[in-house]
Amino acid sequence: MSARYDNNLGNGVMKVLPGVLVLAISAGAAAANDFEPSMRGYVEKQVLGWIADPVLVEAIRRQNAEMVGVTEARIAELDSQWRSEIGQQVRPTIEPVIGNSASDFLRLQVAASAGVISEVFVMDRVGLNVAASDTTSDYWQGDEAKFTESFGHGGALFIDEVEFDESTQSYLGQVSVEITDPDTGQAIGAVTVGLNAEMLF
Repeated sequence: MSARYDNNLGNGVMKVLPGVLVLAISAGAAAANDFEPSMRGYVEKQVLGWIADPVLVEAIRRQNAEMVGVTEARIAELDSQWRSEIGQQVRPTIEPVIGNSASDFLRLQVAASAGVISEVFVMDRVGLNVAASDTTSDYWQGDEAKFTESFGHGGALFIDEVEFDESTQSYLGQVSVEITDPDTGQAIGAVTVGLNAEMLF
C-alpha cells in the first residue's frame, strides 16, 4: 500500500462529507460500500479508457519478459532494496520505475484529474511495480488484495476500503483492475488508482 494511506482515526469518530449524511467511522475505516458507486463510476468513465495505453502495455510487456522465472527470494530481495531506498538520494531500484515514460504518463493522468486521483501505479504479472506516479512504500504488491483481487479476475474492479489520510485531511480509497494485452486478451498486469473519495460527491 502506498505510504499516503496512514490511518489514525479512532473508533466512533464522525465526519461530515459534502452532500453526504454523517458517516460513522468504525475502526478508522469507512466501508467501501459507502463510496463504491461513485468510485466505480469514476473509474469506469475516466480511467478504463487509458489503462491500456500503448506506453503502459509496452512497459508491462517489457518487465514481464525481464522477470520470467523470477523467484520468491529475488522478489523479496527487490522489495527490501526498494524499501531501504525510500528517503535516500541514491535510489537505483526506485528511480527506473518512477522515472520511466510510463510513470510520466501516469503523472499526466493525475494532473488531468484535478485532484480526484491522488496516485496511480501499475504492476506486472507477479505484482511488482512497473510504473508509478509517486514512490510507493513497497515494490511488490503481489501479496496484497489490490493485486490478488484484480489480476486474473476478468476486468472486475476491486474497490478497497476508504480511509482517512492525516497528511491530506481527506478520505482516500483505492480501485484496482487488471490490464490485458490488447493483442492477446491475456491479463498481463494490474493498475491501482488512489481516489479522493470526497471529491466524487
